[in-house]
Amino acid sequence: MIQIFSFVGFTLFVAFVAWYKTRNTDENTADGFYLGGRSLGAITIAGSLLLTNLSAEQIVGLNGQSFSEGVLVMAWETLAAIAIVVTALFLLPRYMKSGITTIPEFIENRFDKQTKVILSILFLFAYGVVLLPTILYSGSLAFSTMFDLPELLGISEWLVIWVCVISIGFIGIIYAIYGGLKAVAVSDLINAIGLLIGGLMIPIFGLLVIGDGSVTDGLSTLWKSNPEKFDATGGIDSTIPLSTIFTGMMISQIYYWGTNQSILQRVFAAKSLKEGQKGMFLAALVKFLIPVIVVLPGILAWHLFHGDLNNPDQAYPQLVKEVLPVAFIGFFAAVLFGAILSSFNSLLNSSATLYGFDLYRFFFKKDATDMQTVKAGKRFGLLLGLISMSIAPFIFFAKGGLFTYIQSSLGSLSVPIFSVVFVGISFKKVPAAGAKFALVSSVILYLISLVILEPSFRGKSFPEALANGNLTQTEYAINKANAAGLLNPIGNLKTDELEGALEDCAITSAELQEVRNNSNELRLSAIKKGKTIKAKAYPHYLHVMGMLFLYNVIVMLIFGRLRPNTNEYSPKVTNVIDTEPWKFATICAILITLLVLSTYLIF
Repeated sequence: MIQIFSFVGFTLFVAFVAWYKTRNTDENTADGFYLGGRSLGAITIAGSLLLTNLSAEQIVGLNGQSFSEGVLVMAWETLAAIAIVVTALFLLPRYMKSGITTIPEFIENRFDKQTKVILSILFLFAYGVVLLPTILYSGSLAFSTMFDLPELLGISEWLVIWVCVISIGFIGIIYAIYGGLKAVAVSDLINAIGLLIGGLMIPIFGLLVIGDGSVTDGLSTLWKSNPEKFDATGGIDSTIPLSTIFTGMMISQIYYWGTNQSILQRVFAAKSLKEGQKGMFLAALVKFLIPVIVVLPGILAWHLFHGDLNNPDQAYPQLVKEVLPVAFIGFFAAVLFGAILSSFNSLLNSSATLYGFDLYRFFFKKDATDMQTVKAGKRFGLLLGLISMSIAPFIFFAKGGLFTYIQSSLGSLSVPIFSVVFVGISFKKVPAAGAKFALVSSVILYLISLVILEPSFRGKSFPEALANGNLTQTEYAINKANAAGLLNPIGNLKTDELEGALEDCAITSAELQEVRNNSNELRLSAIKKGKTIKAKAYPHYLHVMGMLFLYNVIVMLIFGRLRPNTNEYSPKVTNVIDTEPWKFATICAILITLLVLSTYLIF
C-alpha cells in the first residue's frame, strides 16, 4: 500500500507545481504555448533537456546493452556531452539570433518553404509512427515487467500494456496539449531531480548488496570480477565499434542535440542566449555522469545474476526488484513514470509546434492568427497522440528485434537533416534544389541500405563461411540457434522458445541436437566468431551514416557550383531576446570536452 501512496503522491505533486507555475502564462499566443513565453531559465532548460532525452527505452535498453557488452555503450551518453557543447557554442547563437521557433523555420529562411515542408513532414512521420508509439510501448513494458503488474492486477500482460499505454498517453496529451511547453518544462525539472535521486538509488543499493554493506567494496568487487565489462573500446563485433565514434556516432549525436525539434524547443524558450547556453552546458555536465544511471546498473545485474537472463532488457527491472527496498518502489515508479511521460509529451508538444507553424499556415490558412495556429496545433497533437496510442500496444506482438530495427532506421532522418542544416549554415551559395535532392535521396539510399543490402549481405555470410571452411558445422548450428533467439547471453538454451523455433523451421532438430552436445564455453566462442563474420560482411549502420553525410555534403556543394544561389543568404537578426553569448561558454566547452576524453583514458 505504501508503494501506491508514494507513487500517487509524487505524481500529483508534480502536476500541482506545473499548474501553479504556468497559471499566469498566456497559452493563446504562439510564444506562450510553444515557447513558454520565452521565459525559461538555465536550470529549468537543463532539467527539461535531460528528461526529454532520458526515457524508459533508454534506461531499460542501454542497461540491457551494458549487461551484454559492458561500459563501451557509455559512448551514447558521454559523446552526447560533446554534441551538446558543439550545439551551445556554434549552432545555438545562430538559431537564437534569428528568433526562430522551429528548425524547419530556419531551413525556410535559408532555403525555401518547400524544403521546410519536406523537413517538417519527415519529423512528424518519425514522431507519430515510430517514436511516440515506441515510447508508450517501452514505458508500458517496463512497468509491466518491473512491478509484475499482470500478477498484481490479475489480468493478462496484453491488457496491462493497453492500460499503461492509455494512462500514459492521456496524461501526456493533457500536459503537452493543454499546458503548453512551460507546463512540460516545469514538470520536467521536478522529474529530473527525482530521476537523478531515484536513478542513483539503484546502483548504490546494488553496490551495497555486492559489497556486503559497503559501496566502495562493492565497486572494487565489481571491477575485479568483471574486467572485460570495463573496456570502453568496442571491437568489430560489438554494437559500437571504436571506429564508429569518428563517423556516424557523432553525426547522430549532433543531429539529436543540434537539430532535433523536441530538444531545441526547450532551448529556444530561454529568456536569453546566455540562459540557453548555460542550460545546455549544465545538461552536458550532468549527461557526462548519466552512465551511472543507464550503464552501471546493467553491469551490476550481470554480476548479481551471473549473466543468466534470457533477455538482456530484463536486467534493469530485475535489478530494481532485487536491490531496491520496498519503501522506495512507489517513489521510483513515479520517477520512471515522469521520465516516460516527459519523452511522450515533449514529442507531442513539438509535433503540435511543427504542424501549427510549418504545415497549417502553409497548406490550410496562410493568414492564421496566433490563436488559430495554437488551436490547430492542439487538435493535431491530440490526433497524433490518439494514433500513437492505437499503434503502441500492437508492438507487443512484434519480434524482439523490431525495436532495435526502429532505432537504427531513424538514421534515415539524422543524416539528411543534419547535413542540410550544416551546409545551410556553412555554405551560402548552395540552392534550395540541392537541399531538397539531398533530403529525399539520402532517406531513400539509407533505407535501401538498411532494409535490402544489409540483410542480404549479412544473411549470406554464415552459409558462405560454412562453405569456405571459416565456420564448422557445429559453429554454424550454434550461430543459427543464436540468430533464432534460442540462446541467452551466457549460452544457455531458452527452453520456452524451442518449440516455436522448430515449428517455424528457424532451426532443425539435428542442428538443435548439435547445439545441445556442446558446452556453453564453446557456444559463446562460436557466437563471437559468428558476430565477427557478420560484422565484416557489411558496414556498420553508423559507418553508412557517415558515408551518406559525405555524399549529401558533396551533392549540395555540386549544386552550389552548378546552380549557385542568386540571392546570397543573409541571416536574420531578432530583437525578441538578448542574444549576447555567455562569456564563460568557451571555457566550459573545453572543460567538458576534456572530461569526456578522460573517460577513454580511464577505461
